[in-house]
Amino acid sequence: MKAPIPGNETQRLAALREYQILDTTTEQTYDDITALAAYLCKVPIAMISLVDESRQWFKSKLGLNERETPRDVAFCAHAILQSEPLIVRDALKDSRFADSALVTRAPHIRFYAGYPLSSPEGFALGTLCAIDRKPRQLSAEQKQAMQSLSRQVMALLELRRVSTRLAEVLENVKTLHGLLPICAWCKRIRDDQGYWSQVEAYVHAHMGADFTHGICPDCFEKMRPKAPAAE
Repeated sequence: MKAPIPGNETQRLAALREYQILDTTTEQTYDDITALAAYLCKVPIAMISLVDESRQWFKSKLGLNERETPRDVAFCAHAILQSEPLIVRDALKDSRFADSALVTRAPHIRFYAGYPLSSPEGFALGTLCAIDRKPRQLSAEQKQAMQSLSRQVMALLELRRVSTRLAEVLENVKTLHGLLPICAWCKRIRDDQGYWSQVEAYVHAHMGADFTHGICPDCFEKMRPKAPAAE
């Protein structure tokens, strides 16, 4: 059964793209978490899956050859619909998955435990999941471990997002080094295309910063009406 589209899908996809993680190469830090999830849950398959517009893409995988699968057949597309983990003890007995190609054909999924990877804003980006080819269940300790590992995956993703933003800010700061062509009269700044912009607009475009306006004490004294001299 195809999973319904989340009500916040547009915002969710925008949040996912902020991490700039899709279609990146494998990284040992993510692979270590996947391997640990498989070991702790004693399953042959584990993945870090991110659900894009039309696919689920695996940042890390163990026990699978595929790098991605269509979203229409993805267990993870169902998992991102809820805040709690999605645990399917026997996919053949679950009407949502019994006819799925992932169940009836390779990799012959029977057990699935998907722990949502939720951004700080509350958007479910994908899952850390443990999969087996036979029905089973997780112990309380295994569930707790998976919850902890899913938080570690999200911490890595957040570190990536913050680092990317910082790099962009530093790159923009570099454009403010050196001499700026500024009008001596109106104080507008000329950009590389020859257009003149207000200082506020230029700084916002290059640094993302905005101005608040006030009057410094010296200017306030200059502008304040003078009291009439006593006769």
